[in-house]
This record gives sequence, structure tokens and C-alpha cells, in this order.
Amino acid sequence: MAEDLDVAQPVVSVLDRLPMRAEDGEIRREFVDEIARAIHAADKPFLRAVVAELHEADLGDLIAALEPDDRVSLVELTGTHFDFSALNEVDDSVREEILEELEPETVAEGVRELQSDDAVELLEGLDEEDKEEILEKLPPSERDALERSLEYPENSAGRRMQTEFITVPPEWTVGHAIDYMRDTPNLPDRFYEIYAVDKAQHWHGAVALDTLLRSRRLVLLADLVDEDRRRVSVRDDLEEVARLFGKYNLVAAPVVDIENRLVGVITIDDVVDVIEEEADEDLKALGGVTSDEELSDSVWTIAKGRFNWLLVNLATAFLASSVLGLFEGQLEKMVALAVLAPIVASQGGNAATQTMTVAVRALATRELGSNNAFRVVMREGLVGLVNGLAFAVITGIAAVLWFKIPALGVVIGLAIICNLVAGALGGILIPMVLERVRADPAVASGTFVTTITDVVGFFSFLGIATLWFGLK
Repeated sequence: MAEDLDVAQPVVSVLDRLPMRAEDGEIRREFVDEIARAIHAADKPFLRAVVAELHEADLGDLIAALEPDDRVSLVELTGTHFDFSALNEVDDSVREEILEELEPETVAEGVRELQSDDAVELLEGLDEEDKEEILEKLPPSERDALERSLEYPENSAGRRMQTEFITVPPEWTVGHAIDYMRDTPNLPDRFYEIYAVDKAQHWHGAVALDTLLRSRRLVLLADLVDEDRRRVSVRDDLEEVARLFGKYNLVAAPVVDIENRLVGVITIDDVVDVIEEEADEDLKALGGVTSDEELSDSVWTIAKGRFNWLLVNLATAFLASSVLGLFEGQLEKMVALAVLAPIVASQGGNAATQTMTVAVRALATRELGSNNAFRVVMREGLVGLVNGLAFAVITGIAAVLWFKIPALGVVIGLAIICNLVAGALGGILIPMVLERVRADPAVASGTFVTTITDVVGFFSFLGIATLWFGLK
């Protein structure tokens, strides 16, 4: 006991004297420097006491803030006190660098302390050779369970499920089930319900803990089982699982295989991670950035990942600019057209981006479908028309004041109306078409929509100007 107090004392003094986070929630540089100093001094008692007190998310932030060499040293110096679930809180590239530097025995020991879903998440990013080397160090039963989970598709419920859960025969009583859970040492860390299965693990239903605890000991579980409990299949897409949780306010969902045998559980903490990952992926896709790009990636990796989409954008930019080439003579005769044309294209592009963002999100959440597509398209078209009329007046007045040519205000006003309506329609129709042909609307919509607004903007403005002013 005295030895434990000696170890704990430095943690209290350091965290009181040097808090980990500032008032805005950011990790303090002084704290990171103190940890780095302890790593360089190989101060094991201090470091072990620190990591024992930190939540896995805070430990992940600390790892990300350290220099690459210090990250591996921290894991090695803290040994069994290090919580390997913290590695799931850092960028993929950082996690892979750390795991590749550690001995397979060290990683295997850390993996054994994790819940199965955390262990799978830790291992899935490694190459096959490293993965097999770590799995070989695990006991056969644990290795087999992880290998089965890793065999499921990457974005499936089977890959993310937790294989630790509580099953009971439906013929047991409430008292028998409670005594079983009280006497069983290796229960899941946190659970919300128990599951009734037969000897072959076939699903019979679920019993919520609150229902269990409110019932008398002699009541049969069969009388409490919810046979209609929402459940998912091992091959269900994680986005569908997340949508199910949101729609029915679930905190956990049992996972069954194709033969209706209970094989795992998906919990709300995993679903929150899925939602964050999908939102992050969609946000990056809208900007033409690959979903696996991380802040910790190298310059070459980031540049290579962004190159292809920039090349596509360059090609579409040449297409839009070619419209200007069609009106080369008119631009030479009236310089004002060259000055104002980008304004028309830009306004259409901005309006299209607003519509496209709403459309992509609505498609992702299944709020936009065939049943309401016509109504939503018409609404967006009318929004474009209303905003087009408003900005036609504003832009027209500005153009007249600038160039002292009254007719120019009418021309740019008409072009603004055309392009804002085109942008609004393109912003919603293009994502819908891409969704219909099973392409990702978030990835491809931006470039196509921008091209349309540029082409329509330049062509409508210069075309109307040519007719109005009789330019050739």
C-alpha cells in the first residue's frame, strides 16, 4: 500500500502544478515538455503513474503531441500500465508508426487487454505480415475470435462489433441470471442488456437490465424477453447501423449471422465513432480530399492524394475558359464584359455550393429520395430564382454605377438570374444523378456543379451581351 502511495504522489503533484489542458481545452505545451523530459530520463514510476490517471482519449492527445521517437518510448517505458485503446484515438499513420516500432509480443500483450472491437480497430490498419505476427502471439481462442472479425468487410457491422456479451437460456429465472452475472468474473466492461439464446446460440430475444432488475427473482426470462428487439446482420453497412441507432434511439444492438446466431453486439460508442468518421469523410470529399488523409501525413503523401482531383479540376477549368474563347472578339470590343463575367460565374458557383451541400447531406441521411425529389427540386429552383432576382438588382445597379452604361445593368441582371437558377438546379440534380448511378455524390458533385455554373455563367452573360449590344 505504501508503495502504491509513493507511485501515485507524483501524479497528483504534477497535475496540480502543471495541468494537462488549458482553459480552452487545448493540451498545454508545458505538460508535453514535462512528459518528454521524463521519457528522456527514463522515469518509469512517474510515467506509469501519469498514464494510469489519464483517460484513453487524453492519452491519445498526449501521444499525438509528442515527437515520433518519444511516442514509442512512452509505450515501452510504461509497459503494462499503458492502455492500448489510446492508440485508437490518434491518426492512422501515427498508430501504424508506433505499432511497427514495437515488438510483436508487446503489442499482443496490449491487445489482450482490449475489448474485441477495440482490438480489431487497432489491428485492421496493419499490413498482413505485421498483423499475422501479432496474432500468432495471442492464445488460440482470442486469435480465432479476432481473425473471424477481421474477415468481415471493412465497413460492416461484423468488423466493428464487440464479441463480449452475456447470453442466458430463456428457461432461466431472473434470480438465476442475476446470480450468474454476479459470480462470473469476465463480464463485458459495460453492457445494457442480456440476450436469450438456445444451445446453438440462435437468437431468441433480449432482456433490458432495467426490466431485469424490476422483476421478481422467480419470474422466467422467457416472460421478459423482447423477441422484436432491433438487431443487425454481420454484413450490414455501418452507415445503415448508425441510421438504425438514430431512428430508434438505441444504445446497443445485437448482431446475428445469416443463420440467426448471436455473434456480437454494437454499442453506442462505436456508432458515434462511425458517425464522426462518415461526417469527416463527406467533408473531405466535398473538398476533393481523400478520406484517409491525416494531419500527420507526409508532404509527399498529401500531395499525391490531392493531385488527381486537382487534375480533374484543371480539365474542367479549361472547359469553362473555352467559353470565353468563343466570345474573344466581343471581349476585345467591350472590356467591361471581361471584368464582370467572373462575377456572374462566381455567384452561380456559390449558390450551387449551398444547394449541393444540403443535397449531399440529405441523400446521406436518406431525407431526400424518390418520394420527395420533385418537390425539393422545385423548391431549390424557386430559391435560385428568388435570390437571382434580388442579386440581379444589386449587381445591375453596381455595374451601372461602375461603367456608366445603363444597358449593362440589365444584361448582367438577366445573366445572374439564369446562373443562380442553373446553379440551384445543378446543385441538387447532379448529386441525385450520381447517387442513382451509385457514385459518391460528395466526391464528384463539386467539380461538375462548378463547371456547369462557370459555363452557364459565361455563356449567358456574354451571349446576352452580344445580342443586346449587337457585338460580333
